[in-house]
Amino acid sequence: MTIQTTGIHHVTAFVRNPQVTADFYAGVLGLRLIKKTINFDAPEVYHLYFGNEAGSPGTIITFFPWENSRKGKVGGGQVGYTTYVVPTDAFDFWKERFVKLNVDFTETARFGEQYLQLEDPDGLLLEIVAREQGTNSQWSFGGVPAEKAIKGFGGAILYSTASAATANTLVNVMGLEKIGEEGGYARFKASGDLGNIIDVNIESMPLGHGGSGTVHHIAWRAKDDIEHAQWRNQVEGSGFLPTPIIDRQYFNAIYFRETGGILFEIATDPPGFARDEDAEHLGEKLMLPAWYEGRRHDIEQLLTPFDIRVLEADK
Repeated sequence: MTIQTTGIHHVTAFVRNPQVTADFYAGVLGLRLIKKTINFDAPEVYHLYFGNEAGSPGTIITFFPWENSRKGKVGGGQVGYTTYVVPTDAFDFWKERFVKLNVDFTETARFGEQYLQLEDPDGLLLEIVAREQGTNSQWSFGGVPAEKAIKGFGGAILYSTASAATANTLVNVMGLEKIGEEGGYARFKASGDLGNIIDVNIESMPLGHGGSGTVHHIAWRAKDDIEHAQWRNQVEGSGFLPTPIIDRQYFNAIYFRETGGILFEIATDPPGFARDEDAEHLGEKLMLPAWYEGRRHDIEQLLTPFDIRVLEADK
């Protein structure tokens, strides 16, 4: 191992309805829609990106809303919980907000930290933890002021079908450090200050299956294109079969499936989401890659319109 990731770049999940998703991630959680584009492999489907004010690496959750998709089953070979981090004085704010908006949640503890665990409308598993690490968001929306807003990812719980192998990959390929075991989980830490705490089930679990309410892949950070090429060599040299480098417009990507069944991506920090939109107007227009621009009219006819709107309870 010669290079180490600083943590999560983004997480991508399947949902069903774009308006329901927007109302939850913007309306309830207060995130910014920073890119409205399409699934490059299936242009009749949106690819929606939500994050902090700039869509910084370590803050981005992305969605493919497939209107008629099957319901997924969360299980082995997936991200179990996606963890969001908020400022240390914001934990009670989020408890009160969920009560106000009738969002069911449970309180739990792990490795000496308190968590609020909840589901989004499709059943995607989320949790909120308060930590000092990580730059505060500058984005405010609806009932979420910037000083209480989600900073980005705290990390994730990975559900592995081969836990020891997944742990080995995190340490010896991705460069995380194992820092403890407790309550059926092993904890690993990357060097960054967002998306840096990863928990993995110690006992292997049966496979889940993809569909709405499940994570498709978790992406790790590479600082630039030079390091990205090194990452591909490192992954391949560790016995995995990475894809070629793929241009995703806002980052370059490689993918590989680790032994525990989880699809890993490694994504570059640059060029970022302001490459084709002004930073003040991110997410306001459907953005298409050049090779789809000639089909814009037909593609727009296939996509369900939706709005970013303040919830009635926050007006």
